[in-house]
Amino acid sequence: MGTKSVGLRRLHAATAAGLGMVAGVIAAVAAQRGTLDAINRRLERLEEQAGNQQRANLAMQQRQHWELLSKAIDDPQLAEVLDIYKVPVTTQQRRQYLFANALYTNLLCYHRMGNISLDEFYKNARAIFQNPVMRDYWEATRHNRASLKGTEEAELGELIDDLLAQLDEADTDEWWVVGSPPTDA
Repeated sequence: MGTKSVGLRRLHAATAAGLGMVAGVIAAVAAQRGTLDAINRRLERLEEQAGNQQRANLAMQQRQHWELLSKAIDDPQLAEVLDIYKVPVTTQQRRQYLFANALYTNLLCYHRMGNISLDEFYKNARAIFQNPVMRDYWEATRHNRASLKGTEEAELGELIDDLLAQLDEADTDEWWVVGSPPTDA
């Protein structure tokens, strides 16, 4: 009986030690879980800050773009620097094309910043490209867009090319129903 008692005590001691180790592992895992949760929260905040910074950078870039275009629109000599069209254009056409560029770039930046969805981008483009000057500008700058292959801007340009083809082929004056707006993926 004494032998059984010693063996039983050893078994109890081993079991207690094992349970203590398990409890220690559980406590360590719980502590690590808390640390991992804190790290995840910090990463989420950093990602949000990075997104905010990117939107701020895009807004600043758009503002600078507008300031440069405004100077060129107001000064024909500066506008000559931006004359990148395949066909010769008059001073009036150049000013109109610069403004058309500003309108399109504004729409593009709004979409990139997340201020409008792809659906809204499409619908706004469908409206502004009702203007013949916008269409002339788009055609005059086709060769510039050809160099953007593989970019988001190229994809949006192709979207507009498709929209304009659909508008040209449509047998309705109700332009606002032409084409199917894409969905955000």
